Amino acid sequence: MKLSMMINYVGDFPASAQQVVELEKVGLDIVWVAEAYSFDSISQLGYLAAVTNKVQIGTGIVNIYSRTAALMAMTAAGLDYVSNGRFILGLGASGAQVIEGFHGMPYDKPMQRTKEYIEVCREVWKREKPLNYQGKTVEVPLPAGQGTGLGKALKLINHPVRADIPVWWASLMGKSVEATAEVANGWMPIFFWPEKFEQVWGPALKAGLAKRDPSLGAMDIQAGGMLGIDESLVGDDQDKVLDFARPSTALYVGGMGARGKNFYNDICKAYGYEKEAVEIQDLYLDGKKQEAAAKVPGEWLKMSHLVGPKSFVKERLAAYKQAGVTVLQVSPVGHDAVKQVETLRSLIDDL
Repeated sequence: MKLSMMINYVGDFPASAQQVVELEKVGLDIVWVAEAYSFDSISQLGYLAAVTNKVQIGTGIVNIYSRTAALMAMTAAGLDYVSNGRFILGLGASGAQVIEGFHGMPYDKPMQRTKEYIEVCREVWKREKPLNYQGKTVEVPLPAGQGTGLGKALKLINHPVRADIPVWWASLMGKSVEATAEVANGWMPIFFWPEKFEQVWGPALKAGLAKRDPSLGAMDIQAGGMLGIDESLVGDDQDKVLDFARPSTALYVGGMGARGKNFYNDICKAYGYEKEAVEIQDLYLDGKKQEAAAKVPGEWLKMSHLVGPKSFVKERLAAYKQAGVTVLQVSPVGHDAVKQVETLRSLIDDL
């Protein structure tokens, strides 16, 4: 398995970039930069491309409503160019609150739009002909009767470093996960429980993989969570570290969307925590965030993070590997992230 980490978009970026340089030395394979409604991820990735040598850099994620399909392709080609072929394009749909509230775009057809963006990007990178794509959400050039009528099909001027830049899709449920398994190079799920993930995503993955073009190769799967390896992390001490994940889990399960429109809540229910999912959402939407966090099932936290002594973490690594995870994304806790990643790298190499 490869190792990946996410850079916090509200942190000290120069310090984070220097940490990536050190992490690269001990075996970090991929670094992701998120883009919510904070600073853009692209400028930061360009900086990382300049100060690193071999670690892959990726958007984790950019949403498909924030840029045209052609600009998404141009941006990916540009980052692949400045990184000498180390870029991964991570795409997602975000949610209606952000897309309509911040970007001013209707949140329509997110799954269809993502598929069409992937197709457009791949056409642009191949440069086989001027871009002419008439889809349900993307039409370039504009069809007759729209705009000035002067639109012209164009081909990317530069020859990309790679015509097959990897595209990863952060899909959550149903048809989007099926489409990911069909067309994407990698899948970026959330709240992944290796022994139970098929309860949530199994049928959709199976349906999508059955339609997958063999030329795409196997689909990468990234999953993981907090990383804390120490022989003292058992019992209450282990629980205290896992508690760090409660507020963010409650935010997603309880507050990311309205009742009936929260995919993270649906994931919680699919894992068998129907009662807890309702309680977390009710409490969170009532403003009782601490009470909501306390309702997050401890078993779920324990099995979806890597917190404990070496023997426990090694067992969890085996479970992730058995589940088909090819990239382990971690968020080290404590003061020495480099040492944590170095220890994890050695445990993976011993599997």
